[in-house]
Amino acid sequence: MQLEIITPETKIFSGTVTAVQFPGLDGSFQVLAGHAPIIAGLNTGIVKVDLPTSFETTEKVSPSITTDKTNSKVIHVAIKGGVMELLNDKIIVLAE
Repeated sequence: MQLEIITPETKIFSGTVTAVQFPGLDGSFQVLAGHAPIIAGLNTGIVKVDLPTSFETTEKVSPSITTDKTNSKVIHVAIKGGVMELLNDKIIVLAE
């Protein structure tokens, strides 16, 4: 799956992922490859992103991204709410 997390100021993350867990308005939920199309509102919280390979930090990494201390293939992205859309294994998150 492809994931893009975008704020009004910048693109926080763009890349290939294996699973994503979101802080939904009615509780957290996860999407995997092949998931049915969905549009959902998001609460303030952490988006957990599972990557196919280890996350490599560079100096261009957004301060909103933190790496998981126990698994280098997992990152956490802090958001202040927003909306996500999944269609044809492409996820777009418009976050605050």
